[in-house]
Amino acid sequence: MTEQRTYGDRVGVVTVTYFPGETLEKFLDTLDKATDRDVHVVVADNASTDGAPEKAAERENVTLVSIGENVGYGTAANRGVAALDDSYGWVVVVNPDLEWEPGSLDALLEVAGRWPRGAAFGPLIHDLDGTVYPSARLLPSFGRGIGHAVFSKVWPGNPWTREYRQENAAPTERTSGWLSGSCQLFRREAFDSVGGFDTRYFMYFEDVDLGDRLAKAGWQNVYAPSSSVMHIGGHSTARASAKMLRAHHSSAYRYLADRHQGLLWKPVLAAVKLGLALRVKLETRKG
Repeated sequence: MTEQRTYGDRVGVVTVTYFPGETLEKFLDTLDKATDRDVHVVVADNASTDGAPEKAAERENVTLVSIGENVGYGTAANRGVAALDDSYGWVVVVNPDLEWEPGSLDALLEVAGRWPRGAAFGPLIHDLDGTVYPSARLLPSFGRGIGHAVFSKVWPGNPWTREYRQENAAPTERTSGWLSGSCQLFRREAFDSVGGFDTRYFMYFEDVDLGDRLAKAGWQNVYAPSSSVMHIGGHSTARASAKMLRAHHSSAYRYLADRHQGLLWKPVLAAVKLGLALRVKLETRKG
């Protein structure tokens, strides 16, 4: 029988980088004001050549994990978490193109103290113009997911998208189906108990999948809008938008296929796969 690991109360921050540019420095500068605690940062780098990760590693509280190739978000995040010793019982996994509000990390930790079965805690995320991003959502059921995928571009206000994105829900502290992977505080015990992110997801849906698996294991995903951060968004993925679009649709199919197995689902999944491939072609051609 494997002995259960125990963790300390230190806080680690893991950020996955891929040509982060100047955003990484701003991320680290604002993190200094987000908490009064001593925080160690692990930069898990997917083969950037812009020098930004190396420059960040010159800081006393930053460790660089150079992966040497682009292994995707979830895999890199897992490796970053693994670089922290067992004294780190709290781990933030976060994008580098994000700026922390003063006290925001301490606010997340405060919320975590109120939820003993909380595994993942997500702050309120807003864009540059102040628009709140719907970062706490329902899990994408088959019907809801297809409705959102088919109509979100041509009919943004459709009922499936509104229900899935929970856009009409007030920003109150509550449990959620899943939380945006752009910024989450994890209870290390919970994160490790389910094996972290599923490495089969190169990009996208790794956060949806993890939220689902945590809930099935008896943990909770908690939206914590008393903490607020600003996400610039799209800085690294803009380098390969067509590739990222294909990755998104591949991940969407994987998520659905994993949860709808058996002969009866095969023709439905085949139709979904065809529809997603067609959408990739149309969107790529439009771009």
